[in-house]
Amino acid sequence: MNKEDIKYMQMAISLAEKSVSDGGGPFGAVIVKDGKVVAKGNNNVTVKNDPTAHAEVTVIRKACKKLGTFDLSGCVIYTSCEPCPMCLSAIYWAHLDKIYYGCTKTDAKDIGFDDSFIYDEIALKPEKRSIGAENIMRKESLSAFRMWEEKDDKTEY
Repeated sequence: MNKEDIKYMQMAISLAEKSVSDGGGPFGAVIVKDGKVVAKGNNNVTVKNDPTAHAEVTVIRKACKKLGTFDLSGCVIYTSCEPCPMCLSAIYWAHLDKIYYGCTKTDAKDIGFDDSFIYDEIALKPEKRSIGAENIMRKESLSAFRMWEEKDDKTEY
């Protein structure tokens, strides 16, 4: 950890605190590339009535828009809390280079943000999960996959 890491983490923490003051959840995040802030975001779940508007997802969306790409390789994320399963997945899909986080998932659980049930659900077969899942029309659905495989000018991600 260096002075720059401290500066960016403090920014994420300040965003989390402001989010609470503005009616959002206690989470903030900053994406940095080459020593410059690309985007800042905070939790907007209750403010925007959007369950996906976590700080990390929000800041990834902003960074991608600003940089004009879906690939955030070369970027680092500073987040006030260890990412939940959705945010962690988004970070991996965005190809961020590193995650710095403040609070742990246990800290989040202690104030009512418990993600452990999601980790438990992921380990189960789809038909055993608490939200019913049934595989239907697989054969028909594969047509889009075949089209993708055969497409010469696709942009892979």
